Amino acid sequence: MAEITAALVKELRETTGAGMMDCKKALSETSGDLEAAIDWLRKKGLSAAAKKSGRVAAEGLVGVASAPQIAAMVEVNAETDFVARNELFQAFVTETARVALTVGEDVEAIKAAPYPGTERTVAEQLTHLVATIGENMNIRRARVLSVPQGVVASYIHSPVKPGLGKIGVLVAVESASEISALETLGRQVGMQVAAANPHSLDTDNVDPAALEREKAVLTEQARASGKPEAIIEKMVEGRIRKYYEEVVLLEQVWVHDGESRVKAIVKNAGAKLTGFARFQLGEGVEKGPESDFAAEVAAAAGLA
Repeated sequence: MAEITAALVKELRETTGAGMMDCKKALSETSGDLEAAIDWLRKKGLSAAAKKSGRVAAEGLVGVASAPQIAAMVEVNAETDFVARNELFQAFVTETARVALTVGEDVEAIKAAPYPGTERTVAEQLTHLVATIGENMNIRRARVLSVPQGVVASYIHSPVKPGLGKIGVLVAVESASEISALETLGRQVGMQVAAANPHSLDTDNVDPAALEREKAVLTEQARASGKPEAIIEKMVEGRIRKYYEEVVLLEQVWVHDGESRVKAIVKNAGAKLTGFARFQLGEGVEKGPESDFAAEVAAAAGLA
């Protein structure tokens, strides 16, 4: 029997894309024979993951997990919306969010962390899941917010299960007020963020480059009116205020009454918003033609 070395396990992992524990088991079952181990993994359906890694994954789920004064949110992508209804996938997203609570929002740190209830890492569990379900998947991003006093509330729009959906929001609310009241406020602000999609918390944190582009556009529009420069400057100032009302959370109109400003609602509650995060599933991912995956399946089955 060949010695099962770390180098041999590494070679098998690189060849098949299977998880470390699966590779160790395969080599153990085949007395260290690399070729036989590859066949063993193929028979178990565990070597398919690497072949799927090039396919576009823009579906999936956003998941959140919370603990006192901290919350985490992750986006885990798959190729089709069907997978979002798979209980194994849902469980993975939930557990990955819980892992992020402990290790933070760095995706590589999350992947390297132990996956609860197994001897695998999160990355190895994902590879195992890819082989089991048969679609490319990836942990795209994560965010963790915390407060020294108060709550980090979470909101999932149209959840498929508690803590799982396609749009997720975290809101950091600092205050010494009663926790349940802060949770309610945080959830309401979360609904605001989900609906209005602000770009920044306050005017000081607006992206300077985006602000300059907006000013340039508004200035040219104002000049087209033929007004004097002094008037143009005031016109631009007024329009920038409107711009802030669109992109700055604290300056937005409160969606729950259509009249108040978010900053007034928060102030009246004796609280302070210190941060927020919004994940919308698949945003920014370039998707190919919807028929690609179906055509690939048909080709593999000899139907095309």
